[in-house]
Amino acid sequence: MLERRITSRLEDALQEQAAVALLGPRQVGKTTLALELGESRDAVYLDLEDPADRAKLTDARLFLEHHEDRLVILDEVHRTPDLFSQLRGVIDRGRRRGRRTGRFLILGSASLDVLQQAGETLAGRVAYIELYPFDVLEVDDTPNARLALWLRGGFPDSYLARSDAASLRLRKDFIRSYLHRDVSLFNPRLPAETLGRLWTMLAHEQGTLLNQSRLAASLGVSSQTVGRYIDLLSDLLLVRRLPPCLVNVGKRLVKSPKVYIRDSGLVHALLNLPNFDAVAGHPIAGPTWEGFVIENLLAVAPPDVQASFYRTAAGAEVDLVLDFAGGERWAVEVKRGSTPRLDRGFHRAREDLRPARSFVVCNVEESYPLAEGVEAIGLHALAGHVQMSGTK
Repeated sequence: MLERRITSRLEDALQEQAAVALLGPRQVGKTTLALELGESRDAVYLDLEDPADRAKLTDARLFLEHHEDRLVILDEVHRTPDLFSQLRGVIDRGRRRGRRTGRFLILGSASLDVLQQAGETLAGRVAYIELYPFDVLEVDDTPNARLALWLRGGFPDSYLARSDAASLRLRKDFIRSYLHRDVSLFNPRLPAETLGRLWTMLAHEQGTLLNQSRLAASLGVSSQTVGRYIDLLSDLLLVRRLPPCLVNVGKRLVKSPKVYIRDSGLVHALLNLPNFDAVAGHPIAGPTWEGFVIENLLAVAPPDVQASFYRTAAGAEVDLVLDFAGGERWAVEVKRGSTPRLDRGFHRAREDLRPARSFVVCNVEESYPLAEGVEAIGLHALAGHVQMSGTK
């Protein structure tokens, strides 16, 4: 079992708020982490997919106030959406009796239900934390470990599988489970087969500008329907729409978001790429590496960092722009090789953005100056810098 970097942040949040919502896609390790944390707190665990556990909440107020002195872990809380309003009353009554923090740990597999429903009823009473798949700061700091993380993705079962073939089977099962179980749960009107085709199309177009009209024409549906499908995949924390950086530089800026499947292992599974040779020989290798780098950096970034990309009609471009809370801006370009070359578009983008620091992420073990004000750096090292920026 690998130690999750987010554990200390989760413990701090439980000491500050009455409820903490731990969000993340299925099989990312939320339950494992919650149970590990609950062991030291004599926690009560309820799996709300289990009818027996749901029955315990028939009179939720009575049950939860009976366990007022213990942490209560509520897993798959979207199964009981009416519970949120009752949690509010239980929390408020507990506060009047002096129990202000560490009451509930809420586990949700999607931002859609947990953020909207909990946000409406538990305002000021809940903290939100997203659990990502494994990142480069959680696996061994070796080239082989980083390669496996890129190829297999960061979902624990997939990353830790005994072989590449076993990992691929697990990822394909994961995809089928989402299409035939979660889609019907969160939006029963969306046909799983069509959503599966869209998911595969997005894998082929990893890291490109989102063009809903073209996707809609390929699927034989409306652009608005494609938008709803992508909304669902985003709400399920499986797809990221990276917005453009819209700065006032007097130039024509690209205004469409880029779209990424957030886990590189799922991209490779959707395209049936079983191993390194298959991925390396496919046109998707560069884009999936780019998405992998972006997701790893955002996984370790401070919660309040603003992420975007920059592109102008004239060809100035940067893959990732990070704007930190203190006003500092970083520009990050992603290259898969070990001998990166910078094109004119990157230098033009730096002139427009004027970042405090500029990096080119590539496959190097030691950082070195690549040009004036630009540093070539490995992903592990840059992830460490991004993480440390949150402690300043």
